[in-house]
Amino acid sequence: METRVIVEFQGEYRWLSNFWPSPVEYCGVVYPTVEHAYQAAKTLLPGERRRVREAETPGKAKRLGATLTVRSDWEDIKLSVMLNLVRQKFSDPELGRKLLGTGDALLVEGNRWGDRFWGVDLRTGLGENHLGKILMRVRDELRANRGWTGGRGDFVAVHGRC
Repeated sequence: METRVIVEFQGEYRWLSNFWPSPVEYCGVVYPTVEHAYQAAKTLLPGERRRVREAETPGKAKRLGATLTVRSDWEDIKLSVMLNLVRQKFSDPELGRKLLGTGDALLVEGNRWGDRFWGVDLRTGLGENHLGKILMRVRDELRANRGWTGGRGDFVAVHGRC
């Protein structure tokens, strides 16, 4: 049996994107999208976080993320930060049902901007697809009826600093 593959988080699968409007909490502050919160998490400076949170679009938040004063432990924590945020997003009953509705499909964050860490570069076929792997992990948690009961903003409990 051939595995179904969702190759891009566009069109009917746009809701899988971190740009999808879905409020999440990071360190006690609510952000409009996973992208906003993830970019804000890169820094420990409150003013920089506020600017990211207030960005009009997730694309603008992402661009601001490239200008931030990056915290020293970022490379060590970025995957767990993303996992926490994606769990929050899909704790929404409607989004959780949609994620479960993808069945056993391989979820690939295919892109044309060369992101080979979070996704797969569709031009080369290369990439680690960490976002896709996180989404599939969260789907498995939901399927096992464990879901995510940690609520919002558990970052401090896991990492000890915001």
